[in-house]
Amino acid sequence: MKAAIAQTTSVLGDLKKNIKHHLDYCDEAIKNKADLIIFPELSLTGYSLKDLNYGICLNLSETKLLDELKKKSSKISIICGLAEEGDDFAIYNSGVFISDGEIRFSHRKIYLPTYGLFEEFRYFSHGKDCSAHETKFGKLGLLVCEDLWHISLPYTLALDGAKILIGIASSPTRLAADHEGFKNFEINSEHHRTYARILSGYFLFSNRVGYEDGINFWGGSEIVDPFGNVIAAAKLFEEDIIYADIDMEEVRRARHQARHFLDEDLDLTIRNLRKIRKDGIK
Repeated sequence: MKAAIAQTTSVLGDLKKNIKHHLDYCDEAIKNKADLIIFPELSLTGYSLKDLNYGICLNLSETKLLDELKKKSSKISIICGLAEEGDDFAIYNSGVFISDGEIRFSHRKIYLPTYGLFEEFRYFSHGKDCSAHETKFGKLGLLVCEDLWHISLPYTLALDGAKILIGIASSPTRLAADHEGFKNFEINSEHHRTYARILSGYFLFSNRVGYEDGINFWGGSEIVDPFGNVIAAAKLFEEDIIYADIDMEEVRRARHQARHFLDEDLDLTIRNLRKIRKDGIK
């Protein structure tokens, strides 16, 4: 299949404008024969929601506001970000997969940064599940921003059968005064290439751009193949759309050439984790 990553900005708190922006990018991707398009974290709502959460969150089984995106998904599958309201009225920072007219699944962000400029745990509840999902493209694993900084989650998704890992983010710009390059991009790209190579699968990353509430987002979205090669990269600091073909034969080749992922001993890992849990981390 052909994947598109739409590196977009959002209007804070304006679902209608953001949905229209998504639909425009979907149409562009359809013209370029893409089968799947991936938008950033909280792409439908904006990132710095704070108390706006309570008015903008959506119950996925009840809302009609996503009907246009559902309709568009008959032509292109869509991953995007929003504030999801659970049946118990807790609110989650979620990524959703929409395909063939239906919301197929959501991933509720597990690790909510609440340090420095981040305050997500004040406004969101923790997700509690990390699972790969069967789709018409094969098994996908979806994570949201800070989830990518916890190695256990990509590892879990790969062991659960995901051959394509997808990360959506709203990563803010941080400048290193003594560094010539752009450190945010370099560090994140190193992570993505490492995950792809060690887990022998594709890694697709969509990060937002633009300014919001005094915060700048840097973009730098990319697609990494199962050998750890960046095969498509977006611009820094401006909206962009990139494409790449996702070929399961490349996953097969990577796993045949280096068996490290195939030889992973899950039972050994579980035994050791249980021992650590019992004895305590020293």
